[in-house]
Amino acid sequence: MPCYSLRNIIKYPRAVLRTILVVANNIYCVPTYLVWMFLLLPLRKIHETYYYRIEGILFHWLLANVSMWSWTAGYEVVEMGDDITTAFDKRTLVLANHQSTSDVPLLMAAFNAKKSILPNIMWIMDRLFKYTNFGAVSLVHQDFFIASGKKNREKSLQQLKSHIRQCYVPRKRKWMVLFPEGGFLRKRKEVSQRFAEKNNLPVLNNVTLPRVGAMKAIMDMLGAPNDMNVCSSSSTTTNPSLVGCGSVGGGQDAVKQSASNSTIISSKAINKDDDDCDTCKDASYALLNGQSGGCLEYVLDITIAYPQGVPLDLPNIVHGMRDPCQTFLFYKLYHSSEVPRDSESLTQWLYNRFYEKEKLLEEFYRTGSWPASCTIPPTAVHQDLLRFLLIHLFFITSTYVHLQLILMLINYTNVMYVYMLS
Repeated sequence: MPCYSLRNIIKYPRAVLRTILVVANNIYCVPTYLVWMFLLLPLRKIHETYYYRIEGILFHWLLANVSMWSWTAGYEVVEMGDDITTAFDKRTLVLANHQSTSDVPLLMAAFNAKKSILPNIMWIMDRLFKYTNFGAVSLVHQDFFIASGKKNREKSLQQLKSHIRQCYVPRKRKWMVLFPEGGFLRKRKEVSQRFAEKNNLPVLNNVTLPRVGAMKAIMDMLGAPNDMNVCSSSSTTTNPSLVGCGSVGGGQDAVKQSASNSTIISSKAINKDDDDCDTCKDASYALLNGQSGGCLEYVLDITIAYPQGVPLDLPNIVHGMRDPCQTFLFYKLYHSSEVPRDSESLTQWLYNRFYEKEKLLEEFYRTGSWPASCTIPPTAVHQDLLRFLLIHLFFITSTYVHLQLILMLINYTNVMYVYMLS
């Protein structure tokens, strides 16, 4: 009891201190990153590859700072499911359910501990994020900002395809993160359930029906031509209730299910305006500049689960007022050849992934357990405190150096101004 009372006493001063430190962290990290990228612009003209390699390292260090916020607040990330080490240095599309503003920081925390992911990652995010303090960083790193709404749909998907061709492939990015639901669970749940009822689809409570347009655009640009029909010919029937930890090449990726489960999506439902799953019909297949090196190799399906189904949010991560807890990431890894290409089959495949997520989350929230057959059992992500301290030291030192350079420039300008007047 005394310990509990002590925690309550220090909770509010601690929250204020954490908020001040996070604000200060943004003040000396984000501008430092931008200044370094500006100072290194001549290198971009001389050797663009080296420029973006350095940018990737600095970007990783920035995201490591964000990872530190959740870690120091006691919000631990626990991974399980398929072994994803084979995908670390491969072109991989990451699909995740989207519950709150804490999803991205916690994914950053998970990826931060893995080699070579964050320097070469591309985030696909709502364009409103462009106007936040981190928006300028994402612009330099060349993440993609997608516009929501039916009127912007076709234009946004064409822009995504252009961005992949002009930025993602030339910069040799590896991982690409997409939230197919197109918004937070609390915002899209009602619309998703209405669409499901209207089209005789399962009504989901823990996830929403995904939007397929962005994934279709990505597969059109990055799918290997010789993989086009492999899924259509080799797909097998599976029951979404039999959810476990599959492996690459396993039978969990079926695109058709029995009529008794009411999960077959009719072509009429796919073509309705309620969803954006039949777009980007012109396929490019990553044969960019006559090369096929840009092809996607894996699709990583991540199910994010919060304790008792109550998600954290960004303010929690900043001030740390909520009690320490664990957030679970359940991995299922598919080879890109297992993913169908035509709109109807791709829609069915993606919908099936979210039906599986629904089953997983429903079971976890009810029993607190996950499938026992996981390749990787529940494992907490380890963060390196010394590395965090060294990164902070770098940004603080860089801020001091940049300020001194600015002061020298101001002083020199004043001296020249006086000289010109005399």
